[in-house]
Amino acid sequence: MQLNLTKPICFFDLETTGVNISKDRIVEISILKVFPNGTEESKTWLVNPEMTIPKDVIEIHGITNEKVANEPTFKELAKEIYNMIKDSDLGGFNSNRFDIPLLAEEMLRADIDFDMKNCLAVDVQTIFHKMEQRTLSAAYKFYCDKNLDGAHSAEADTNATYEVLKAQIAKYDEVENNTKFLAEFSSRKKFADFAGFIAYNKEGVECFSFGKHKGKLVTEVLEKEPGYFGWLQNADFPLYTKKVLTSIKLRSLNNKLG
Repeated sequence: MQLNLTKPICFFDLETTGVNISKDRIVEISILKVFPNGTEESKTWLVNPEMTIPKDVIEIHGITNEKVANEPTFKELAKEIYNMIKDSDLGGFNSNRFDIPLLAEEMLRADIDFDMKNCLAVDVQTIFHKMEQRTLSAAYKFYCDKNLDGAHSAEADTNATYEVLKAQIAKYDEVENNTKFLAEFSSRKKFADFAGFIAYNKEGVECFSFGKHKGKLVTEVLEKEPGYFGWLQNADFPLYTKKVLTSIKLRSLNNKLG
C-alpha cells in the first residue's frame, strides 16, 4: 500500500518533558518524510530541553537528563527541522491535540514563523478511535499484526504510525487514500489555534471556546472589551494562540480601514 499523495507528508512523534503545551519541551523528535513517489527520508534528534526532565516522565520514555545534557537545544535544531517539514503535510498519533501544538510552540520560541495555513494534518489516532477505540500499541497489533517493540521511543512510534495509517486505508473502504480526506476525517472540532481556545462556529467565524466569553465572536469581544486582548497576550496561553489572536485583530482593523 502506497499513500496517494500530492505533496510530501511528514509523520512525526515527540518525546517531551511533560504534557503542558505552553511549558514543556521536546527531548526527542523523529520525522519520517514520505514523498508522493513513495520514497522516504527519516531523521531523529535528541534535544536538550533546557529544563529538568521529571522522574515519572523518564520512566515512560527512558530519556534521562544525562542523556540529553550535551545535545543541541531545539533553537539550534529548529531551522534544520523546519526545512524538513515546511513543504509537507503532517501526520502523527494524537498529533492534532499534542504533537503539532507543542512543536508550534517550540518553533515560535525559536523565532520561526510556524504556520499550518497551507498544511493538512492527519491524526492516525482519531481515525483509529473512530473505527476501533484503542492505543497505538493495540493499533499496531490490530492493523499490522505486529508487537510494538520500543514503544515510547519516538522513532518506533513514528514508524508504527505510518504503517498503521497504510493498513487503515487498506482495511476500510470508506477511508480514502488522499491526504485531504484523511486530514478532514481525522480532525475533531475545527479550531483556529492548536490548543483549542479559539474555535470556528457553524459559519466558519472565530469564537472563544473558553471562559466568560465562550461562544462569542472574537472580533466582537475584542472590540467591546479592548483590554481583554492585552490580558490574553500577557497570560499563560500558548504562543500560537496569541499569534492567531493578533492575526484576527489585525484583520479586523484592516477591514475597518478598508
